[in-house]
Amino acid sequence: MEPVSFNTLSHPSGNTSRFRVSLKNMSFRLKAPFALFMSLAILLGTILAVPAMANPNYPTAAEVAAAKRNVVEKKKMIERIETLIADLEDDVEVLNREASIKAEIFNVAQEEFEIVERKVKVLEKQAKQALAEADLAAEQLGQIASQMLRNGSGGTSLNLFLNSGEADDLLYQLGAQEKLAEQTELIYQKSLERQRLAKALTDELASAQEELEAKAEVARKAFDEAQAAANAVEAKVAENKRQNRIFYNQLASLRDTASDLERQRAEGLAWERRQAAGTSIPEAPELYKVGPPNQDKVERVIAFARAQLGKPYVLGGRGPNVWDCSGLTLKAYEAAGIYIGTHSVSNQFINAMDKRQLVPVRNVEAGDLIFWSTSNNHLNRGYGDKYHIGIYIGGGLILDAPNPSKPVRIIPMNQRLGEMVPYAARPSATR
Repeated sequence: MEPVSFNTLSHPSGNTSRFRVSLKNMSFRLKAPFALFMSLAILLGTILAVPAMANPNYPTAAEVAAAKRNVVEKKKMIERIETLIADLEDDVEVLNREASIKAEIFNVAQEEFEIVERKVKVLEKQAKQALAEADLAAEQLGQIASQMLRNGSGGTSLNLFLNSGEADDLLYQLGAQEKLAEQTELIYQKSLERQRLAKALTDELASAQEELEAKAEVARKAFDEAQAAANAVEAKVAENKRQNRIFYNQLASLRDTASDLERQRAEGLAWERRQAAGTSIPEAPELYKVGPPNQDKVERVIAFARAQLGKPYVLGGRGPNVWDCSGLTLKAYEAAGIYIGTHSVSNQFINAMDKRQLVPVRNVEAGDLIFWSTSNNHLNRGYGDKYHIGIYIGGGLILDAPNPSKPVRIIPMNQRLGEMVPYAARPSATR
């Protein structure tokens, strides 16, 4: 089986990221007629496109104008518009969560593919070597057989007896014959062993190649679904920006203020809502004694992570110019010489659990890793439920690569308490 590869993906930000499923030899190119059809369809869609119809739940300019003439109605209209703005934000967060979950599923699928890919490469090398050794042993055996045939294998002992003038010479030649027979038997057995090994390895290789193809398909499907979810977030964010501009103008008209001021007011209200949503740090019992963090390594982790602020989130991104959440934590800790697992939130959590590096979130310190999960069974070893990870940098702040709608950023920890795992990981623990 030849290597499988996916093409480089273009991100709307203008950045590109290499699709990590490096499956060699599997192509997903469109056939020319279909590609032409799609091009025409896109072109026609562009030509015939019409503005999207307004949501009937959104207030019209006439309704806003009418409400402005009555104090009570004006207040109701302001509350209605602010609620709509909040709902739009909530819609994005729902999509962001779904995109993060699907991104983790893809990362896990990618990891499983890479494991099998490495196995295939090892088996290919081993099978090649075993076949070469089997061929060599068979060649040696053939040469001996050919020589024996030329000398008359059927009467070797008789020829030795008749043609030996001395007893000592006869014994020597008989011993040599016995030794030759032993060597021949050894070569024969070696040939058989190498053939059996080569057969076993080629069979295992064929099975591994089939598994690799299956993993490739799973990874491809997971990538497509994750990318679709990311695209949905970006489309929703763009639509919300367009709609919010209308809402800010309507609020400005109702309050006799500026649109920019209303935008700032709305962002402030959103921040307050997020603050209120995160009521308290999740509680959990201490599992085991974990030493304090290595401050030198923590500083290196945080310095690396801070240098990535503002860089875009991209599915499967692990630097240097684009990131996803687990790609950022992986590389930040690599910069400090610490292995925290693979490019997967679930794996990084399991790695910390296996190394007894988990601490209750209430005891979190700078450099610790914080997780989010869809499951309440926080200490399970399953893959896929842990869907987000960030670095606690101290002062109640988290640095993370959040989702397709936002770049690498720093936010207050209490803005993301929902579904936070009550255990943080301390990979830099001194003991």
